Amino acid sequence: MQSKEKFRNLISCTISCAATVALAIATVFALMVVLTPSALAQTFKVLYNFTGRGDGGYPYAGLTMDRAGNLYGTTPAGGKVGGICSLYYGAGCGTVFKLTNKNSQWVFSTLYIFQGGLDGVSPNARVIFGPDGALYGTTTNGGEIGCPQRGCGTVFQLKPPARACNTALCPWTETVLHRFNYSGDGYWPGNGSLLIAPSGVIYGTVTSGGAYGAGAVFSLTPSQGGWTYSVIYSFTGGADGAGPSAGVIFDKAGNLYGTTPYGGSDGYGTIYELMPAGSGWHEKVLYSFTNSRQDWYGIYPVGGLIFDGSGNLYGTSGWSYMDFTGGIVFELTPSNGSWTIANAVDVSGAPHGFAYPPVDSLAMDAADNLYGTVPITNAYSSPWGEIFKVSPDWTVTDLYSSWGQEGAYAYGGPILDANGNLYGTNAGAGQYNAGIVWEITP
Repeated sequence: MQSKEKFRNLISCTISCAATVALAIATVFALMVVLTPSALAQTFKVLYNFTGRGDGGYPYAGLTMDRAGNLYGTTPAGGKVGGICSLYYGAGCGTVFKLTNKNSQWVFSTLYIFQGGLDGVSPNARVIFGPDGALYGTTTNGGEIGCPQRGCGTVFQLKPPARACNTALCPWTETVLHRFNYSGDGYWPGNGSLLIAPSGVIYGTVTSGGAYGAGAVFSLTPSQGGWTYSVIYSFTGGADGAGPSAGVIFDKAGNLYGTTPYGGSDGYGTIYELMPAGSGWHEKVLYSFTNSRQDWYGIYPVGGLIFDGSGNLYGTSGWSYMDFTGGIVFELTPSNGSWTIANAVDVSGAPHGFAYPPVDSLAMDAADNLYGTVPITNAYSSPWGEIFKVSPDWTVTDLYSSWGQEGAYAYGGPILDANGNLYGTNAGAGQYNAGIVWEITP
């Protein structure tokens, strides 16, 4: 029961307290002794060490890559020094950053620094590109005044400068598309990224609020130069699920898919589908996690889903019944109108035992290998983060286990480039104990 309670606390922080997590990480690693790098360090490279100051700190979310191979990401802390960001958040209000790839060298620049007010606080999810070339993302806090925990969060857009900029200081222009409020529209976006349809409609999730207070899926539709916000589904907190932290994904027919860490038939989370139905959307629960000996596929799915080319879904879940100590990677396969778990593997034992489960989406390469991260692979000794690979035969490989100057707390999921290189973030440690951006080459 103690382990389950620890994981419930982890989910709560995943959902709503990124700045607090960042400050705690800073405190822990300020006292750490940096150890010798792992034996696998020849494939692992630190691209940037955050200082926790003006450049941001403690990157929680994963990265986004543009067509030129440049990297974009967020930090929930750092950035602005002083004022409300120091008074209330301690570690700053967060940033959006870019790493530009110039002749195999990486140049860091800060695109936007959150000011701690109506513009938002603590971006806790990755940013994505829209069809207009702008970046879109969410903040967990900030926005409307009067919301609990200093704001209910925002959806924002960042546009690049109108003219080319050749200096490191090229701020982008932020526009807030929506400020969540303490009402039926939902509040506190989680760690999942937004989804933008070809039509330009934006979809996302909020962990709380909605018609029943258990979270919601929303849309933002461009309209006459502005945006119209709609709740397309409110979770009841019962069998349909509760508290979605991850975002949603599309299938080829335009249906949406996602996860909830709570609710379902036994209260251990769901995988759901939302289908357009007339002027609204209809929800169908594809799978409810049960935490039984017969169904050891984990519980509390915090991370999102991905599709393969055949329409199978892949995702992650928390502790299994077997040991209550790790995370599961699973495959959900459609069959005759229903969905079943076709394959699953425990990634917590690769190779370090006790672990917190993955909290972000997986990545898949052209050979159907799956890649993911585990934030903590041993809560009492090194290492404090793992990057793993699950092969098509469902064997698990520990690609890299990090500690100290290599970074720690790998919350954000990895991304792949065309050459098979992996990129990601660690929320802790590094040279200044404020997190890193890393690369793993094959």
